[in-house]
Amino acid sequence: MRELLNELKNGEMVPGGSDADHRDTATPHSQESTQHIDQNNAAMELLDSVTGADEEGRSRQRILTFAAKRYASALERNPDDYDALYNWALVLQESADNVSPDSVSPSKDALLEEACKKYEAATYLCPTLNDAYYNWAIAISDRAKMRGRTKEAEELWKQATKNYEKAVNLNWNSPQALNNWGLALQELSAIVPAREKQNIVKTAISKFRAAIQLQFDFHRAIYNLGTVLYGLAEDLSRTGGPINAKEVSPNELYSQSAIYIAAAHALKPNYSVYTSALKLVRSMLPLPYLKVGYLTAPPAGNPIAPHSDWKRSHFVLNHEGLQQIAKIDQKHLAESLSSKSGDTMSTTSKPAIRVDVQDITSVSTCADLTLPPGAGLCIDTIHGPVFLIADSWEYLDGWLDAIRLVYTIFARRKSDVLAGIITG
Repeated sequence: MRELLNELKNGEMVPGGSDADHRDTATPHSQESTQHIDQNNAAMELLDSVTGADEEGRSRQRILTFAAKRYASALERNPDDYDALYNWALVLQESADNVSPDSVSPSKDALLEEACKKYEAATYLCPTLNDAYYNWAIAISDRAKMRGRTKEAEELWKQATKNYEKAVNLNWNSPQALNNWGLALQELSAIVPAREKQNIVKTAISKFRAAIQLQFDFHRAIYNLGTVLYGLAEDLSRTGGPINAKEVSPNELYSQSAIYIAAAHALKPNYSVYTSALKLVRSMLPLPYLKVGYLTAPPAGNPIAPHSDWKRSHFVLNHEGLQQIAKIDQKHLAESLSSKSGDTMSTTSKPAIRVDVQDITSVSTCADLTLPPGAGLCIDTIHGPVFLIADSWEYLDGWLDAIRLVYTIFARRKSDVLAGIITG
């Protein structure tokens, strides 16, 4: 859409100009083409009624209306021109954003509804038009937001999630579509009956996590994952905690939520919404660390040790890296791990496993018969791989994300911000 507007402003598209891709031989109007003309006229009437809030908005709307006339003309020549339908839908959708707050005609909802009709028609003609499904889902989501927590809004959010799913299935490499899909599911979870909520929330978590795995520094998805985990922790706290021992406890969810929000803030410290959220959740971190928990590890320096030699032990993660520690009191832990990354930490009587963040090259799950059974974690470093086993696959997700985020923050030269969060 932005490129289209720039072309129009630069005069590269002119009134009455031909479009070889969309040209078709004129034929007498059939009943179907007459119906298309009526629909096009209705859409044009909506656009003609839009007035921007200021001169810039009015100028922008004139450009959008001009573009719509070209698409209407293309559709009169060829009603099966799905590109014209798609681009016209974009014009209607952007015009909806240009409606003045005090405007009564047309309504933003009417423009979005018309955009949805054209997206539907475009995808009917071309079922592989993933951008149309994506923008259609956004238009549906905007309509749902106007309806609060009503049954009508619930149905619209369900439609939006289905279209995001189609968009992702057609183009899996789209972190933004996954993030928006997660947001739509999060909104839906606030409306549906309680018995349906938790499954929808867990699906939303999986979409945010998938978005982050495609783009490790996608701070919006990182923050959104933090908020949905916080909401899940609140729900579980009200209902008395997890249903079974395999599920993550509310306290662990609060801590996970704080990790993602802290990471989002570290990546974008000037975003006021991240700063405010961090103030709420910072105390939920295992300060002065980002993450503390158990991992099963081989003896230090012997990654191929027999399975019987692997032991479950404490690990801590901060801005400097991952460290195996002895189970000691928190005060002693804070003092003993306050040294610089270049120092040797003597917190155990035996050699300890340590991974410095600057040495990491990748982090991934690991399924290898040479490892003990369980949720395997592989941290590739410049010195070779480090293999660890998490208590469960759900706990592994938390470790994977936390280590990746620490590395991403380091790679973006924001480690000092993270250090300030957990030690300041």
